[in-house]
Amino acid sequence: MRYLFAITNIFLFINLFGQTTTIIYCFPGQGSDKRIFDSLEIDPNYEIRVIEYGAPDKHMTMNSFARQLSAQIDTTKDFVLMGVSLGGMICVELAEMLNPKRTIIISSAKNRNELPGSYKFQRAIPLYKVFPGCILVGGAKILQPLVEPDRNKNKETFKSMLGSKKGVYMKRTVGLLINWERENNTKPICHIHGTNDHTLPFRKIKQPTYTIDQGSHMMTLTRAKEISSILNSVLAR
Repeated sequence: MRYLFAITNIFLFINLFGQTTTIIYCFPGQGSDKRIFDSLEIDPNYEIRVIEYGAPDKHMTMNSFARQLSAQIDTTKDFVLMGVSLGGMICVELAEMLNPKRTIIISSAKNRNELPGSYKFQRAIPLYKVFPGCILVGGAKILQPLVEPDRNKNKETFKSMLGSKKGVYMKRTVGLLINWERENNTKPICHIHGTNDHTLPFRKIKQPTYTIDQGSHMMTLTRAKEISSILNSVLAR
């Protein structure tokens, strides 16, 4: 009987410490980095890992870039994909390749049909190719506060994140966005979008899962409390 008790305790110990924590892989947007997720308050039972990516290789597509980044994901453990803006689009591509428990995108697009008309125009007439990358970075610095004034709530953080971007990175990621091929989705996507997003306008978004009234493109940081509440609700299912 004593031996049976000891064996039972061993199995309990193995079960307790053998459990794996679900990992949330976070993908920042084009002009941001890991700091975009700093104000989120996620259930501590989840492990947060922010994916880092440099400039895509020349001629890479959204799909091939996502495939390259998939090397940073441990698919032997349960995981969730979560991305903001460009990061969300990368998550959409990864969802088609991998088997995440959830795919959550914020201020992003599920496919190219949700991109603004200006992207489609540049697909036909790729003006971005004419300008050096440093000009694209400079233009983003000027346009960001004009297009998304909500960023002024965290002005220094947004300035610092955008200011850290290299010209080659900006030029090649612009190319990924403009030339994104995906036209439909076969995997479920939880899409959180703001009604005051001027970068990826709300009117172009087809059936978002959650809508943030007056939420801007920057709302992952500027409306973190509301976003966190939604995220924890989705993760708990």
